[in-house]
Amino acid sequence: QVRLVESGGGSVQAGESLRLSCAASEYTYTLAWFRQSAGGAREGVASIDGGGDGTYCDNSVEGRFTISRDNAKNMVYLQMNILKPEDTAMYYCAAYLTQSGSCNSDSYKYWGQGAQVTVSS
Repeated sequence: QVRLVESGGGSVQAGESLRLSCAASEYTYTLAWFRQSAGGAREGVASIDGGGDGTYCDNSVEGRFTISRDNAKNMVYLQMNILKPEDTAMYYCAAYLTQSGSCNSDSYKYWGQGAQVTVSS
């Protein structure tokens, strides 16, 4: 079983930045970030493969968010810049792709507990 622990969430003003981190208990090839706003569905933000190639699931974050990983530390990061109030959500780290579709929450077996990001205008 892969354990995932997110950190780095918080409350910021619009236009500011946050960096989320996720520590995995072991290496997995595909890691991803999802987010879920209050009353909303869990949606893909970005995924990254073992070679460091990222895929951005949401057009609204491209150019503002950057996913990266450190395989030596089993870490995945989400750098979030120019944050907007609509980015407010619980952000989850996911691992172990069980089927195709890296932006689909049904494709992942393991999940972290989440990190809250709140952006005020």
